[in-house]
Amino acid sequence: DIALFSAGGSISKKFAPIAVKAGAVVVDNSSAFRMDPNVPLVIPEINANRIRDHKGIIANPNCAAITALVPLWPIHQSNRIKRVIISTYQAASGAGAAAMDELVESTRANLNGQVYTPKVMPHPYAFNLFNHNTAIAPDTGYNDEETKVINETRKIFEDDKIAIGVTCVRVPVLRAHCEAITFECEKPISEDQVRAIMARAPGVKVVDDRARNYFPMPIDASGQDDV
Repeated sequence: DIALFSAGGSISKKFAPIAVKAGAVVVDNSSAFRMDPNVPLVIPEINANRIRDHKGIIANPNCAAITALVPLWPIHQSNRIKRVIISTYQAASGAGAAAMDELVESTRANLNGQVYTPKVMPHPYAFNLFNHNTAIAPDTGYNDEETKVINETRKIFEDDKIAIGVTCVRVPVLRAHCEAITFECEKPISEDQVRAIMARAPGVKVVDDRARNYFPMPIDASGQDDV
């Protein structure tokens, strides 16, 4: 009845229509259908109502977009966000099990004083970080991950006027992407107002312990669903 696809865009483009023709509803985790105007792009905490618009395929957004939009959406509802600047610190898990293995193996080699030649990533991964390993658009200078975040934000928020600047970086962490986000609303909004909105937002957990200098970390985020 429901087919969950997470095997890359080329696989989805080939087999999703076959599954739909056979009577299944496809929920696709690749980028293949996200910007198709006939395919709903859904984050349940934001626009679950769009699911009913499907014509056989429902798209799941980019991981960096989801991480940003789940907490930003309730703020946007309260006081429209007109500008967003995002810097991401993206873990190996976003590039799959092979990238996670490469991080572990290259780190082990580095600690043992051995040379490790990258096979999955374009650059050495141990004790390093680099521009997200997707193609860069020559006309904009954005890599593909950054372009996805820009386009998908506008589609999910149904607001083409939001100004978005994104820098996506791959970091040597196994799981759980991190992001630093600066946003500007149409009307003034206080830090306390934002914290109160976040505290009751679905899918969001506020971690903000200034006395102990304790804030969100991948080691805590791994293995659970909240942003």
